[in-house]
Amino acid sequence: MQETSTPVSQRETYTPNGFTRFLWWLSTAEKELLAGCVIDRNRYAIVGMTVLGTWAFASLAWTYFFSTVTSGILTVLLGLFMGGIILTIDRALIKGIGRKNKARLWPLLFRGVLAMTIGLFMAQPALLYLFDKEIHVQVSIDNEQRKKQKLQQQDTVHYAARAMLLKRKNDLQQQLKSRYNQVSVARDAFIAETDGTGGSKKIGLKDIAQAKQREYQQLDADYRLMESDLRPQMRSNDSALAAIDISIAQEQKNFEALLNDGFITRIEALNNLVRSNGSVAFRYYLLVAIFLLIELMPVIAKSLLPEGSYEEKAQLKEQAEKELSRNNQKRELDLKELYNQTAYEQDAGFIKEFFQSAEQERREKMMERLQTWKQEKDASFDSMWDDLKKDMLTKQEN
Repeated sequence: MQETSTPVSQRETYTPNGFTRFLWWLSTAEKELLAGCVIDRNRYAIVGMTVLGTWAFASLAWTYFFSTVTSGILTVLLGLFMGGIILTIDRALIKGIGRKNKARLWPLLFRGVLAMTIGLFMAQPALLYLFDKEIHVQVSIDNEQRKKQKLQQQDTVHYAARAMLLKRKNDLQQQLKSRYNQVSVARDAFIAETDGTGGSKKIGLKDIAQAKQREYQQLDADYRLMESDLRPQMRSNDSALAAIDISIAQEQKNFEALLNDGFITRIEALNNLVRSNGSVAFRYYLLVAIFLLIELMPVIAKSLLPEGSYEEKAQLKEQAEKELSRNNQKRELDLKELYNQTAYEQDAGFIKEFFQSAEQERREKMMERLQTWKQEKDASFDSMWDDLKKDMLTKQEN
């Protein structure tokens, strides 16, 4: 039985499906060159899968991040937008890793630092999602501490005014108390004198008792007069203290209305939780390392996978395109030079022919001018020469 032979140039035919082409695009490979590279097809599909995973992780992380500050479809759109930016950066990073700079330290270090920076930031929303319940408990504790700190700050701000008002209130009360004590002593002395338990030991309203009664009545009148003078001052002082308390209470209420569980508040609560809880801290750093690895995977995969025939084809193709561009540029310059040279030669011949053809006519016109000058008796030679120059001599090209 005779077998049908296939030409060598047609034996290797491979048509990737849509998903494979998408993975190749993610890995920044040229599908026209990669389709003929049997081994490298899978390598670049693996790199594409790592980029796809990073892209998905970035989109989800950013979507959750924006959900802490907004809501609705805008959250998803912003998350996809930022995920697309991360995808662009990752593709640029792995596209820059090639045969020439793959083993160089500084480019690889720069790409690693950039990827780690992005990964650290993207890890924050994911950690907030995983520790959501614990973080909300810590947020409640932190907000209570903020209330206390705010109240202490308010007390510090109004300390001087409050202290002055309290001192004034105490002074007024001491004045009234001192005067009242005098009235109380005078009253007791008067009563003791009238009942015979003190003073002269004589019962009844005698001269001494009457004198003590007048003293007591005078002190009581002075006390009541002082009280009528000081009470308005004390009420004004109490009103000022009450106004300070109302101001502090209102400021505290306004501050408490601003307390929230936004992104920065949650991050701070997460940091406090990590510092105060060893088990949370261990899992926190473990998850950060995992998320960093997710972001670094495209760069790591592109750096670790060995070079194959695709890199060789890409390098040769690039060299061929460069050489072809240089040759095309040289040919273009040669054609322009040939055009300019040919135009120059033809224009030079045309100008020479023009001047040769005009030589006889210019001579005849010159002779006519000379005959006219001879016939004009008062015409000078200089004026005739000036007119002749204007009409017949050529002007230099600029």
